[in-house]
Amino acid sequence: MVSNTLFMLYAGLMLLGGVRAEKAETDKEARWHRFARSPVSKVVRPIGIVSDSTIGNVSNPNGLIDRRSPTVLSRSNEDDLLPTVVVDFGQNMVGILSIEFSGSQNTSIGLPGLRLAFSETMEYLTNRSDFTRSDNASGDEKLTNGTDQVAVKDTNYIWTDLHGCEDSTKVCSDGLHGFRYVKIRLEAIASDAPYTSSFGSVSISGLSLEWSAYLGSPDTFTGWFECSDDELTQWWYDGVYTVDMGTDVFLANETEPRGASSPTLEGKQVLFDGAKRDRDPYVGDLAVAALTSYLSHDFAESTRNVLEDLALHQRDDGWIPPASIIDLVMYTGNTSYAETYWDTLIRVLDEYYPSNTNNATGLLDKTADMGYGDYAFLPRSGPVTYYNALYVHALSYASQLAESLGRDDDASRWSSRAAAVGNALMSRNFDGSVGAFYDGGPCPGGGTGTLCNVHAQDGNAIAILAGVTDDKTSAEILDYWQNATSQAYGNAFYDSSVLSPGDQFNYRVYAFISYFEIAARFATPGKASSAFDEIRRLYGWMATHDPRITMWEGIGPNGTAYEGAFTSMAHGWSTGIVPLLTSYVLGVKPQTPGFQTWQICPVVDGGGLTWARGEVPTPGGKIGVSWERKDAQSGLMFVLETETLEGSSGIVCVPTLGLEDPKIYMDGMPVTLSRDRIAGWMSVNVSGGKHTFTVES
Repeated sequence: MVSNTLFMLYAGLMLLGGVRAEKAETDKEARWHRFARSPVSKVVRPIGIVSDSTIGNVSNPNGLIDRRSPTVLSRSNEDDLLPTVVVDFGQNMVGILSIEFSGSQNTSIGLPGLRLAFSETMEYLTNRSDFTRSDNASGDEKLTNGTDQVAVKDTNYIWTDLHGCEDSTKVCSDGLHGFRYVKIRLEAIASDAPYTSSFGSVSISGLSLEWSAYLGSPDTFTGWFECSDDELTQWWYDGVYTVDMGTDVFLANETEPRGASSPTLEGKQVLFDGAKRDRDPYVGDLAVAALTSYLSHDFAESTRNVLEDLALHQRDDGWIPPASIIDLVMYTGNTSYAETYWDTLIRVLDEYYPSNTNNATGLLDKTADMGYGDYAFLPRSGPVTYYNALYVHALSYASQLAESLGRDDDASRWSSRAAAVGNALMSRNFDGSVGAFYDGGPCPGGGTGTLCNVHAQDGNAIAILAGVTDDKTSAEILDYWQNATSQAYGNAFYDSSVLSPGDQFNYRVYAFISYFEIAARFATPGKASSAFDEIRRLYGWMATHDPRITMWEGIGPNGTAYEGAFTSMAHGWSTGIVPLLTSYVLGVKPQTPGFQTWQICPVVDGGGLTWARGEVPTPGGKIGVSWERKDAQSGLMFVLETETLEGSSGIVCVPTLGLEDPKIYMDGMPVTLSRDRIAGWMSVNVSGGKHTFTVES
């Protein structure tokens, strides 16, 4: 469990995007509202019928959409096709389905039966759901075998898809679903006889879904983003919508897998991993999903509830499941939370991890008998680069937080250990022959202490972000990774599949882990264009393939859902584009809790952007950033406007745009600033308030 625990401390990292130039409009707030994806109300109706999927005797199939007259499914004998209609809600949804019936007629024993199959994509919409929560259940908790059943009465009424059975163990439904499409078929399953039959007729006058998750309408946004490339802007809001779908009340009957409920979370808001599957707080995912929540709706309750529950269940040896404690404090300013659980942090950093450190190598060493220990259940052990890079990052970020809270001894101790582990990692695990870190453990069947000739995206990316490498080495790693793993749908998370040959790791893409790689590209001088390229391949692929909009758990060979129908197509851990665009294109990051000190260092080159703007929520108000490139012929090349909290302070990085001797003005007055020629910025210390920076040739 070494790697899982490391996410407990994981810091927020970020990325960005850009292309189509258009003039920044004056009505800033109204413009971005059109990108929000949330339903307008808690009651959602479908947008249409998938016409080429209608089968058998179905009259007026659009009736349940336009509600002018009923859609009727009828079947009178065995030779008739099973009447079928497929309803499209237009985008991924989550909640409880209701069907408005206007009667039925039975032509045999039993009421006419309907079978409902739900799916996020048309590809996996078969005669059963792509996934339903009974799929991972057993015993009395397993109510269905892939479809929800309805016994349609001969009256006008509304049937609601509640978890349970209509008649003892017959005619059962799984309740809540995450889906875009629902297939409605006049058919009864054999085990429901004689209560239902596959004959007769059913009249449906309407269909709706009761949205169960966070309703992220434009008025709920406390942070927003837009830029000159509408696609990048839209993907930011698509990421927010994906996390909204997973923000819900924790109820035992709506969690998945079954048996994953926690009595101390029952009835509380939480951030689930996925909408249809993994409806449980796998909180390593909060390293990304929580940031998306903080930066859009400033809704920290769902994350805080999960983290507090984990802290209450810390193991005797100091181990705790993964969580992103420090981000919560830095982004929300909740220092009382940090003080309450500081001993929890000390126990995991100063007891659990040292107890799993090999004194000979100075590195964390995961033994094979510890079982799987990371996001992909990978069969790796030994001084794995990923686990150790996370450890360095956790120590460094915890040190930063400790210093801001006046805990100087903790800050010094953790900072020193981070440097020592980083040096040990570089010394043992770096492969100079390719310019990247080995994964760090042995190949399957290899001896203890040997190095398998394989490299992983996770350890290499996080080593860069943790400061283990210098800029030159970071660039070498990123160049190697681009050349070795680039796919049309992103960058793979391994450069070979030697650890598990049948799983084709070198063709599998996780947006979750790609987030860290893209952040590393933005953090490495000269690599911004490759960051934009990876964003456009990865998020562009998901945005243009069914179900569109929401972000996938994983992508497999040829750009398919990596685990087929089982794959969650709305997974919060894949929404890194939100913190990346905010933290790099706008450039806003907290330096101390609650943004009391901050930095604004926008990346303006490499993506083809001409302008970007947005706001970041903080406990004391909003930080606003707007930048725009100007017509170089006029001499004025760039304008950056910032608005920060009165009483706060920070660093603003003004891009030099490749000019040897740019003229830079702050609030109309010329300034001489310190210059980072490699990064292409000049930086200035700034107090809170409104400021305008201009760059002239």
